[in-house]
Amino acid sequence: MKNKVICLVIGFLTLFITGVFAAGNNEGEEKPFDAKEAIFEHLLDNYGWELPFSHENRMPLPVIVRDHNGKWNIFSSQKLEHGQSYNGFYIASEGDHKGKIVGIDDNGNAYRPLDFSITKNVMALIVAAFLICLCIFPLARWYRKHPYKAPRRWLGSIEFVIDFVYGGVIRPILGKEATKFAPYLLTLFFFILGINILGMIVVFPGGANLSGNISVTLVLAVCTFLVVNLTGTKHYWKEIFWPDVPTWIKFPMPIMPLIEVFGVITKPVALMIRLFANMLGGHLIVLVLISLIFIFGTMGVAVLSGTTVLSVAFSVFMNVLHFLICFIQAYVFTMLSALFISLARVKEEHH
Repeated sequence: MKNKVICLVIGFLTLFITGVFAAGNNEGEEKPFDAKEAIFEHLLDNYGWELPFSHENRMPLPVIVRDHNGKWNIFSSQKLEHGQSYNGFYIASEGDHKGKIVGIDDNGNAYRPLDFSITKNVMALIVAAFLICLCIFPLARWYRKHPYKAPRRWLGSIEFVIDFVYGGVIRPILGKEATKFAPYLLTLFFFILGINILGMIVVFPGGANLSGNISVTLVLAVCTFLVVNLTGTKHYWKEIFWPDVPTWIKFPMPIMPLIEVFGVITKPVALMIRLFANMLGGHLIVLVLISLIFIFGTMGVAVLSGTTVLSVAFSVFMNVLHFLICFIQAYVFTMLSALFISLARVKEEHH
């Protein structure tokens, strides 16, 4: 039965994509398909949110910029669509600031204004935080009203995930201090899991590649870096600047302290790159497989049909695998953060 359902889904998607492509050709569109432009347009940030079934129209978002005279300008991103300009601002289509808002000063020179706009990624962060609160707060409210009764259905599944992460990662690694750092680590896990899952949804409120944006993973890594180093014990800092090694490799040439300080920096960098690379790679593979349909579409209906079947089949497989990776990356990021915190909480042993 499952195989029949999968075959029907693949067949429907094949017919749908073939029909869309054929309709596009019948409309007389002579512009060739640019796979690179299409892929990076979906991965990069922008000032509007794509609407379902309409690639040209976008949901406008607030633009907040400060010009060269110090004046703040607040307006809708709809006024900058299709190459339009407003109050001397426009979205650059080429150059170093491609895809960003650029202004024109009194001398006619282009400059990059101070930009605090609510872009697609910023809006997606707000939406993700709101949805996570909608999932977690009702569970907390349930336990305040029913302290000795386990929830069921949706709240029961959320409790299962919390117990899985706390009992399988946080408590075994941190021991007695698990309750102290559990709020941060659980928030970290659910936030990463939330933005990963929302990134797989192609329509609003999904579609933003947050975990594939290195700025987002950088902030998450910096948060772990601050928690680790601000809560570190005296023995932790002693092992960094004056480790238990022969004196000649600590003074006058501080070889070991330099290595230890380098290790403190590389830990959050590894967290940042691991999450960014894995999630970006998953999105790229799916987009490339879908792009193959349109690339081979110019070779005829027979080639288009065969390519569509293979591309859709591999895309479905990669999406299922990518969904598993969404959970794994959130789990690994939380586990490594808990491990780094436990290493910073080490106490000196007395022999």
